[in-house]
Amino acid sequence: MSTIKVAVHGLGNIGKAVIDCLLCARDFDCLGVVRRASSLGTQSLFLQGVPDYASIDALIAERGRPDVAVICGPSRNVPVDARHYMEKNISTVDSFDIHSEIPQVVADLDTVAKAAGRACITAAGWDPGTDSVLRALFEAMTPAGTTFTNFGRGRSMGHSVAARAVSGVENACSITIPIGGGKHSRLVYVLPAAGASFADIKQRIAADPYFSNDPLDVREVGSQEELDAVADNSHGVLMERIGASGSASNQRLSFDMRIDNPALTAQVLVSCARAVTRLNPGCHTLIDVPPVALLPGDRMKNIARLV
Repeated sequence: MSTIKVAVHGLGNIGKAVIDCLLCARDFDCLGVVRRASSLGTQSLFLQGVPDYASIDALIAERGRPDVAVICGPSRNVPVDARHYMEKNISTVDSFDIHSEIPQVVADLDTVAKAAGRACITAAGWDPGTDSVLRALFEAMTPAGTTFTNFGRGRSMGHSVAARAVSGVENACSITIPIGGGKHSRLVYVLPAAGASFADIKQRIAADPYFSNDPLDVREVGSQEELDAVADNSHGVLMERIGASGSASNQRLSFDMRIDNPALTAQVLVSCARAVTRLNPGCHTLIDVPPVALLPGDRMKNIARLV
């Protein structure tokens, strides 16, 4: 059986989980991880025997060119990182999660992908991502109606990364708390860097676009141990829609899951790494991708098994 050759970009929470998912799948060959040169040779437990490199060029020189790069860095770096890989003739998948910027990212990456003759899938986690597919299906089933997507309670990786990037922050964890009707509050635990002003940190976090549109509570912790006590990977979603099918009202649809956040995000990314090899050049989101393209194996066998 031929395998899909993959490079992993980044070894944070998602990157570690992506390696795990790739090693569990028979149709992938994980060629290596691209990470900061200063980090090479560290975290061998999480690498699970996969070699690490300071650049994609170094990986290609030793292992050959991957078919797909799974981008596991911060969302704000995704447009630049995806362009970098596609210009090297490598398709990409990512879990970009800044919802308001997704249409522009899709448009920009579509131009890059078509010029390079590659395909990419962006915003491919569980939300945005698989939840987006469910929202689309719910609307197809009940065209007139209202959908509420309620996240949590749980740790948001994107918001935690954004909080850690704020000046003066040593480490941070952002918890999403549902308040109903698709609205949420953010509870952010912050470990300030030595000498940093917690009051200044609170102001900077409140001004960040990740946090500025939701009720926000920022709390200081005094040690990494205190932060670890609240920073587990649990998360979840409850999606509900009430609408009409034709003239028949009161159609009630719901989807509920409780998950390990990095593990599920990684699994979606790996399934998309399979699908992106089956797509035409251009930038896609998960609502553009045929579900059967996400699955291993023969299309007709999957149709016979699932339809």
